Amino acid sequence: MTNNFGMALKIWRARRNMSQLHLGAEANVSSRHIAFLETGRAKPSRKMVGQLSDALSIPRATRNELLIAAGFSATYRSQALDTEDMLHVRAAVDWTLKRHHPYPGFALDRHWAIVAANLSGTALLANVGLSVGDSLLAAMLESDRLKTAIENWPTFVRYLAARLRTESIHVGGDPVLDAAAKALSAQAPVEKQTDSSPLPAIVATRLRVNNQVMSFFSTIAQFGTAEDIALADLRIELLFPADELTKNLLAS
Repeated sequence: MTNNFGMALKIWRARRNMSQLHLGAEANVSSRHIAFLETGRAKPSRKMVGQLSDALSIPRATRNELLIAAGFSATYRSQALDTEDMLHVRAAVDWTLKRHHPYPGFALDRHWAIVAANLSGTALLANVGLSVGDSLLAAMLESDRLKTAIENWPTFVRYLAARLRTESIHVGGDPVLDAAAKALSAQAPVEKQTDSSPLPAIVATRLRVNNQVMSFFSTIAQFGTAEDIALADLRIELLFPADELTKNLLAS
């Protein structure tokens, strides 16, 4: 019988750059038992799958796969925000976005599909031909309109590619994010270090809107105790003005 669980455990341990000894310490189990699990000499309990998954920060969708590989039923569900169980969550998302107005705010899934937006966020999206349900990631890869609207695209795309790689690493590798990061990196010019001046505190995105250039930085919020697969991947991205002009334009 193929030891699917053991092979998956070994792969994830390598992805997190953890030795059997290190993982054993984190999961409160001996390194010898880790070795037995990876070779198939031992079979994990459901509780052990959970302990190892916690220690390796494994995403919930993959935890389901590990549970099934170990002979157990899947634990984690993936529900839409409009289901009854998620009504309070959707209310929290809407509350956050509404109160962030007049500054733009969005709710995005793992692959940057726009799940929700507030009024100012909706207006900002419309400026580049996008709306709720569209994918920001696809637009950044395929839309000349969005690329043209972002005044500092060469700088923006370099930071975006780095962010996508980080997001992919966090979930143990995501082909969609990896492919997007690679495609965007190819568009970023090689940066030449001309002096030793310190970098700015934050790199703003400069977006052309109605013949004005608005400058934004963002903060990201996620649900800290999410056990639902989709909810764990959901993030709320809130834009803030990076200069007085943008602040005044949003307040008008």
